[in-house]
Amino acid sequence: AQASSSTDADAYGSLFQWGRGADGHEFTTSGNTAGPILGPWTSTNFITNSTAPADWRTPQDVNLWQGVNGTNNPCPIGYRVPTVTELNNQRLSWSSNNPTGALASPLKLPLAGRFIYNTGLLFGVGTYGYCWSHTVSSANVGWLSFSGGGAGTANNRRADGVSVRCLKD
Repeated sequence: AQASSSTDADAYGSLFQWGRGADGHEFTTSGNTAGPILGPWTSTNFITNSTAPADWRTPQDVNLWQGVNGTNNPCPIGYRVPTVTELNNQRLSWSSNNPTGALASPLKLPLAGRFIYNTGLLFGVGTYGYCWSHTVSSANVGWLSFSGGGAGTANNRRADGVSVRCLKD
């Protein structure tokens, strides 16, 4: 559903661990399993991991969300997870660098919060918003984050669970 406000819970959607497909782990009602998991995996739970590099799987795989044909692409056919540069360019077009700008943008980003990598608990719902990119940076991955304090891109742990917005090529 398209968000009608930054705190519209009906528009929060799913919170994906980077590189995982839509297997059930992305729902806020999913359970937790201690990880990392040696692929292939069959868990539909959120996989926690507090050991660096805090990925849900071992070994790490940089090819999981690369393009429309990427392994585990969580987007509909013909769509893909954006690059961190595309997310940052989108942010630079916002009317304001905060949740108001995120909501007014074409991506209609709400403050959905995230799953925390080491506990699987929800954090920041209604206060923080995040959106994955497919851009890998060493052991981490780029994301867009925004809150009342501003917005920007950074690199983060793959075991966190955050929103995905898909782009059509």
